Amino acid sequence: MTSNTLTDHIERTEYIAAEPVESLAAAINIDIPFGIGATVPPLWHWLYLLERSRASELGPDGHPTVGIPAPPGPDRRRMFAGGRVSTFGQLTIGAPAKKVISVARSVEKVGRTGPLTFTTVRHDIFQADELLIREEQDIVYRASGTSSLPLPPTPPAPPAGPVLRQAVDERLLFRFSALTYNAHRIHYDRDWCLNEGYDGLVIHGPLLALMMGEHMRREGIDLVGKTFAYRLASPMTRPQTFSIVPGPNGLENGAEARSAEGAVCAVSTLSDV
Repeated sequence: MTSNTLTDHIERTEYIAAEPVESLAAAINIDIPFGIGATVPPLWHWLYLLERSRASELGPDGHPTVGIPAPPGPDRRRMFAGGRVSTFGQLTIGAPAKKVISVARSVEKVGRTGPLTFTTVRHDIFQADELLIREEQDIVYRASGTSSLPLPPTPPAPPAGPVLRQAVDERLLFRFSALTYNAHRIHYDRDWCLNEGYDGLVIHGPLLALMMGEHMRREGIDLVGKTFAYRLASPMTRPQTFSIVPGPNGLENGAEARSAEGAVCAVSTLSDV
């Protein structure tokens, strides 16, 4: 396992082991092949090639204060807004892979809550010198102490088509944080959640995105050769059983993550690369 940090990008190389796939499958209570030579399911690459910041490099909220991306200034609150994953091929368990991280763009704006920084981070993942995954993650930094995040919108009409339900409690939040090396305190520290304006522990945005992709995969929809774009519309908080439902144009074109109350908290689309 190696990591190389340059001024404009970070490179990380590691062996693609079976244990992360086995661990996530156990956490969400499914069976999936995870031996040598098996492929990593689409979007499960979020378990690999992670930046492992030192404790001294974490801010009070648990987010890294250095690296890519780095906060644009002190006392800025980081929010994960969404992203796009183009899957050209799947990682193979039992061989090394490399990820290159860089900032694709960064824009400064001023909103009703104060200064905002919109940063898009690119992740390119290679195995055997072949680009398998190109991902862009949209990160928003806003001023600390601004108003809490908006409430979910009015629940939409009942879904048409297959529904996938996933129960989430404190144990799953802990396991998913550990598997993705995510120290952000909103996922395990209730007091900190109240400090940031939430009414309970926050369910990870990437978990909602991953489960939208999982619904497609389990229904026989191939994400290889596709771009999976997702947007986090509203925070989903507190342990609950949420639902993944087809989007307005059918599951083959996208999905929604709905809270137990029926609010749409994340949306996704699927299109050709």
